[in-house]
Amino acid sequence: MGRWPPGNGDPFPVKATIDRMISIIEAQGRHLFARVDHAGHAPKKGLELPPAELILLGNPAIRTRLMQEHQVAAVDLPMKVLVWQDEHGHVRIAHNSMVWLKRRLRLTDEATLRTIDEILARVCAGVRTRP
Repeated sequence: MGRWPPGNGDPFPVKATIDRMISIIEAQGRHLFARVDHAGHAPKKGLELPPAELILLGNPAIRTRLMQEHQVAAVDLPMKVLVWQDEHGHVRIAHNSMVWLKRRLRLTDEATLRTIDEILARVCAGVRTRP
């Protein structure tokens, strides 16, 4: 079960939103593991998709604690954020909730889960303001 962060609409196009997120991630000393342009890959298979990009981000020192508690947490980590353009042309941001991950795997490391949720919130909230 995923979460749609509050104030979901973003004032920038998908690419600009992702670029801004990457700047925030780097400024926070986090690691960008990957950037996947889903819409960019669709035409290679003769398909169309509105703009949609996914980033994988994190800090191995933080996420490893959850994987030490439950190795299957690696399926959901590093953290992922999806930015896409919906059918109305609005740019949306989504990521999984750590509450969901905690329930799914019965994780008990509250401090690490809270830290990850705070990181995701800062990255997503930081793109909603004009520089």
